[in-house]
Amino acid sequence: MTSLPARILAPARRRRQLVLGVLRSLASAVVLVAVYYLLPLDHLAGVPLAVILVVGVVILLAVATWQLRLVLKARYPGLRAGEALATTVPLFLLLFASVYFVMAQASPASFSHPLTRTDSLYFTVTTFSTVGYGDITATSQTARLIVIAQMILDLLALGLGIRVFIGAVQLARKAQAAPAAATPPPGQVTAPTRTKDQS
Repeated sequence: MTSLPARILAPARRRRQLVLGVLRSLASAVVLVAVYYLLPLDHLAGVPLAVILVVGVVILLAVATWQLRLVLKARYPGLRAGEALATTVPLFLLLFASVYFVMAQASPASFSHPLTRTDSLYFTVTTFSTVGYGDITATSQTARLIVIAQMILDLLALGLGIRVFIGAVQLARKAQAAPAAATPPPGQVTAPTRTKDQS
């Protein structure tokens, strides 16, 4: 049985990695949404919103930092960055959906009508995408402040966040290219280096 040439194997391996990356991204998004629907968020109505938001942002930053480290070490950093964004962005959206849901449970007058978990997620995504249908609106001052915070963080996530992941991909590719450039092609003899004593 003859083995396939390396140039045929490389695209096949890349395709396999791409399919696995897409499947992992979908799986992580599904798991995050399932956790959002299963968490006992209705028991957090007495917890201050600032605490929930700060804890959520800390978790988000920890996950983003961990994902960046994975991108820097990945064999295919571009693909890994795509997976990282497919985890970080849903986590960001679900964080705000959780805050809106808890806020609506604690004070139903915070929004134009009572919010279910699905309503909260829908409101978060419409705010993130700047569609803003207007069917759900923040009515209390606290709710409006949280929505303003989300809008500002949306811009940061889209601008700065994606830029950071692209920078990590470029760094990882440079790190991979450096050893390859230093290694001479097979069969090429390198000139011996002269020491100080020889000169």
